[in-house]
Amino acid sequence: MTSLLRRLERPIVAAPMAGGPSTPELVAAVNDAGGLGFLAGGYLTANALADRIVETRALTAAGFGVNLFVPADLDRDRDLGSVQEYADRLRFSARRLGAKLGRVDWHDRDHFEDKVTLLLDDPVAVVSFTFGIPPQAVIDALHECGTEVVVTVTDPDEALAAARAGADALCIQGAAAGGHRSTHDATAIPNEDSWTELLRRCRSIAALPLIVCGGIMTRAQVEFAIRSGAAAVQCGTAFLLTDEAGTSTTARAGLSDRTLTRSAVTRAFSGRPARGVRNEFIEQFDEFAPPVYPVVDQITKPVRAAAAADGNYQWVSLWAGTGWESARTGPAAAVVESLHPTRLVHPQPLREGTGADLD
Repeated sequence: MTSLLRRLERPIVAAPMAGGPSTPELVAAVNDAGGLGFLAGGYLTANALADRIVETRALTAAGFGVNLFVPADLDRDRDLGSVQEYADRLRFSARRLGAKLGRVDWHDRDHFEDKVTLLLDDPVAVVSFTFGIPPQAVIDALHECGTEVVVTVTDPDEALAAARAGADALCIQGAAAGGHRSTHDATAIPNEDSWTELLRRCRSIAALPLIVCGGIMTRAQVEFAIRSGAAAVQCGTAFLLTDEAGTSTTARAGLSDRTLTRSAVTRAFSGRPARGVRNEFIEQFDEFAPPVYPVVDQITKPVRAAAAADGNYQWVSLWAGTGWESARTGPAAAVVESLHPTRLVHPQPLREGTGADLD
């Protein structure tokens, strides 16, 4: 068990939700309720992330986490044609919304190196990584400054690779999770395994604390996860409608519209597989989106922004897990309380000899 997870009063982690929902206020509220909050560093510059860290420290004395996206190497020569075809399909709809398509930057690395430098100069308690395993030098440097490292994984192979790289804990993401699936290969078709199946398989190969996520919305699910060997559960969708979340007014309206009844995994908005509430944008463009992240995200960003400004939730990314209809409004602390097990549960012990040799 990592020292930070061991100190938690309640085994509830607020997932980092990039693009707005994960505010300093949400992080502080979850921390002060006995859980662990995460700032989402994705899409932010290093300066913007630094400001949010300062704001969070002013709101809570407890340790908190920061999440970063691991950048992928882009191949312009290979993918330019498919990106241009997708842009051509989008252009007319963008004009109807009064928006232009976003400019493409084939060198976009989400300010990764600058944000790592920030977190080495001004360490936080834990840094988690999504979309891959960071360079070994980054993991080693974070450890040297006292920061614990969590890597998000979606299958046993990724779990084993992250354990071998020196991760202190793993976040196991099942198919029901909202937002981007953290497949380490952006072009891969994600599996459909639940967190329960992935937990069972990963426990036998990675002798690390395991945080599970993917559609967890109830106390019974949390109790089952801890009893099954998870160190904690990570919830994002459960916090989307809380008072402290930065979820936009348009997204809140879409997530509350009971005529939208299905969720889907799509590349339509960003080029990476991500689960959200199925709306008109997904219906029209899902089958055409190329697996080129973050270029597709760059192209669609102004379209989504224009739709959000107009209150049109049919054309924004309503990222949410399969249990989104159970998301509740009100204080985040009340959500933590509703998820926290009412009785002490104990994980089932691993059988001897099931741990993998990580050397």
